[in-house]
Amino acid sequence: MKTVILQRFLLIQFLVVIGLLGVGCNDKKEDMKSERLTIGVVSYGEGNVSIEKYERFKDYIARQTQSIVDLEPAYNELQALEQIERKNWEIVFASPGLAAIAIGKELYTPLFSMEGISGRQRSLLVVRDDQPIKAIADLTNKTVALGAAGSAAGYYVPLYDLYGLTLAQIRFAPTPKTVLQWLSEGKVDAGALSEKDFELYQREFSTTKFRILHTSRWIPPAVVLLAPTVERNQQQQIQKAMNEAPGDIAADAGYIPAAKVPNYEQFIKLVQKVRPLEAQVKKTPAVLLNQESAHHQKVDRQAVN
Repeated sequence: MKTVILQRFLLIQFLVVIGLLGVGCNDKKEDMKSERLTIGVVSYGEGNVSIEKYERFKDYIARQTQSIVDLEPAYNELQALEQIERKNWEIVFASPGLAAIAIGKELYTPLFSMEGISGRQRSLLVVRDDQPIKAIADLTNKTVALGAAGSAAGYYVPLYDLYGLTLAQIRFAPTPKTVLQWLSEGKVDAGALSEKDFELYQREFSTTKFRILHTSRWIPPAVVLLAPTVERNQQQQIQKAMNEAPGDIAADAGYIPAAKVPNYEQFIKLVQKVRPLEAQVKKTPAVLLNQESAHHQKVDRQAVN
C-alpha cells in the first residue's frame, strides 16, 4: 500500500512539473508572437493633438496584428528624417518631402495615399505686402525663412525655385506658423510654407497683410510608408487591416484606402537636384548653387576684384 501511495505521489509531482514547463513554454511562444511596431508622425510640437488623432488607429492595428504598437510623434521634419534614415519607424505617416527621401533611397515602401488628387499642395514664397519685392530675383541679398530639411513645401521646393540666387541668410523656422511670425516681425524678408498652412495661419496675424510672391509646381500627396524590416506576413496583415479599417478610423489617421498611391518619380528627381545645395544653405551669405558652380562663381568674383 505504501508503495502504491508513493508511486501516486511521484506521478502527481511529475505531472505538476510537466504542467509548469508547459506554461513556461506557452509564455515564451506568446512573447515570440508579440511583435513591436512603432508609428511615426510629424506633429509640429502639438504632440497631444497628434497622439489623440492616431490613438484609435494605433489600437486597431495592435488588435488586428496582435502586436505591441507605439506612437512616436516627431516635432519637425528634421527629427522625422533622422528616424526614417535609421529605420526606427515601421509605419510612417509621411509628408511629401519625407516620402521622397524614404522612397528615393529605397528605405520604405509606399502603402496608401493620405489624400486624393485634389489634395495636392503647392509651396508659396510669401512677403509682407508693404515690401517692394515683386519677383524672386528681388530676393537677392535678402533674408529668407525656410522650413526644416525634410519639408517639401517649406524646404525642397523653395530651394529649387530659389536656385541661382545669393541670399544674405537663410533662417530655419521650426513650424510654418513661425515663418509668418518672423515675416510679421520684420525678421525675414520672405518665407516659404505650403498653400494649406498659409491659409490656416495667416488669419492669426490680423495686423499684417501678406502677399504671395511665387506659387510653385504641384507637390504630390503625402503617403503612408512601411519599413522593409517588417516581417513579410506582418506586412500583409498591416496592409489588409488598413484596407479594411472602419471609415472613421482611417479618416482620423488621415489616409484613404481607395485612393491611388501617387507617383513620386519626378518629385524624387527634384529633391535629388536640391540636396547638393544643403552644403550652402547654412552659410552666410547663402549661395544657392551646387558646390562646383559656387566655386567657379567665387573665382570669377575674385578675378573681377
